[in-house]
Amino acid sequence: MTRAMTRAGRRGVNFAALAIGLLVGLPGVMVGFPAGVWADQELAVTIKDHRFEPSEVHAKAGEKIVLNVTNADATPEEFESSSLNREQLIRPNHTVAIHLPALKPGQYEFYGEFNPKTATGRLVIEE
Repeated sequence: MTRAMTRAGRRGVNFAALAIGLLVGLPGVMVGFPAGVWADQELAVTIKDHRFEPSEVHAKAGEKIVLNVTNADATPEEFESSSLNREQLIRPNHTVAIHLPALKPGQYEFYGEFNPKTATGRLVIEE
């Protein structure tokens, strides 16, 4: 090997170390920040018997929100809201955090796509 190749090899990328670093660090990135760090407000609703409980939640205008949705049913449900521009599948006995930007005052409807007649709810943003 030439002297130039030896130096390049030492400065080259150690792909094994890079792969290990990504595998170790990636779960922390995927988990992200706790909701309270990202949002000004944290709200919770539960899907039980194909209904949202509570069916109406309130938040302040102009603050970022995390809406934690827990599916307590034995079947999956899909949180759907065109006014919030959100769609999220929620497996049975799981909770998902739906991150929402600061919203203007108003009412934002949501529903369970698999049970739209019973799983309905509303986020009310107040000044």
